[in-house]
Amino acid sequence: MSANAQAHILVCDDEDDVREMVGEYLNRRGFKVSTAENADVLRERIAEADVDAIVLDINMPGEDGLSALRALRVENDVPVIMLTATAEVVDRILGLEMGADDYLGKPVDLRELEARLKTVLRRRTASAPAADAATPAKGGKGRVEFGPCTLDLDGARLFDQDGEEVPITSMEFSLLKVFANNRGRVLNRDQLLDQAHDRDWDPFDRSIDIRISRLRRKIEPNAQKPEVIRTVRGIGYIFGERG
Repeated sequence: MSANAQAHILVCDDEDDVREMVGEYLNRRGFKVSTAENADVLRERIAEADVDAIVLDINMPGEDGLSALRALRVENDVPVIMLTATAEVVDRILGLEMGADDYLGKPVDLRELEARLKTVLRRRTASAPAADAATPAKGGKGRVEFGPCTLDLDGARLFDQDGEEVPITSMEFSLLKVFANNRGRVLNRDQLLDQAHDRDWDPFDRSIDIRISRLRRKIEPNAQKPEVIRTVRGIGYIFGERG
């Protein structure tokens, strides 16, 4: 049994059969599973117990999944895999902009869902901060400056110039870590996806650009004129001082 087997997964979907199908499958695979039929119950479940990852449907009556994700990301970086109709690319774009870690089209392929859950859980484990990591590491290789912000590689945390923590998702940390390990090197989209995702990936064209745009809003003094992570037209992105 893998280390991921005892992870607590919260499945939020308004369709009873989807919750039951996904919950039963993940239970059989050794995961602990809780379910929620709407955004209000989702928040109740999160308040009741620690959750390691969330499977969240976009199209729910009342408060939809995108609104629930937006509210969640204010103070919680738990990995979120969005469920969306395959054709609704705009929902995927919005989900990534709001901080979703991954997405999966309906009808759900349960084996693919399990594989993607294991990926975000591995990434979360790799970026988990030490229990006593409350401030950036002092000096050494564990500290990288991204413009006015400081990335603490050891604690997997980002801090602004005043020492206040800036919330980042596990995927955002993975991307920053890739840039930190490749300072001054131009990276194309495939290289970024491969190194940050740790698995084979079939992204739609704009996925990596959307994630970097979200990161820029956190680390750039002016996200409209990025100087920390710059675009190299026709190739990709580069982190580091201008030559």
